[in-house]
Amino acid sequence: MNSKRTIAGLAAATMLLTFSVAANAQRPIYDYAKVISSQPIIRYVTVKTPVRECWQDTAYYTTYHRPPGAAGSTLAGAIIGGVVGHQFGSGRGNDAATVAGTLIGAAIGNDAARRRAGAGYGPVRYSRPVERCETHYRSHREERIDGYNVVYRYQGQRYATRMPYDPGSRLKVRVDIRPAG
Repeated sequence: MNSKRTIAGLAAATMLLTFSVAANAQRPIYDYAKVISSQPIIRYVTVKTPVRECWQDTAYYTTYHRPPGAAGSTLAGAIIGGVVGHQFGSGRGNDAATVAGTLIGAAIGNDAARRRAGAGYGPVRYSRPVERCETHYRSHREERIDGYNVVYRYQGQRYATRMPYDPGSRLKVRVDIRPAG
């Protein structure tokens, strides 16, 4: 039974050692290269900014005023005209005379109210201040850096790449060693 445990332990150790060597073989190797130059890649863009401008303006509107008591005068004229119109005719003619008298009496009552009010009757024009606003867009150009053209030296060889940032004086590089085969 002891030998079975020993064999199982040796098998586990062998597998662990095999996976450990394989994992180390896959791990990349890094080193540092000297940066020779780093030039920004500049792009010019147009930026539009909204600007809201407001000012005071005058708005005009018209209202129609009835003279005081105009409704009462019109109603009284309609009643009196209807009574007077009802005195004429008979049958259907009587109904037509009543309607005509009512309309004529209402018009006379309304006209009398207007004459009493004088200049205070009719349309009156008013004004009030109103704030008005508009949005305009102002444009200006800005510089945007899209990346950097980087030239670096590693073990006597010169290389170039494009990077999204300025790497500074040295650049971390991955060294890939493979058999030439």
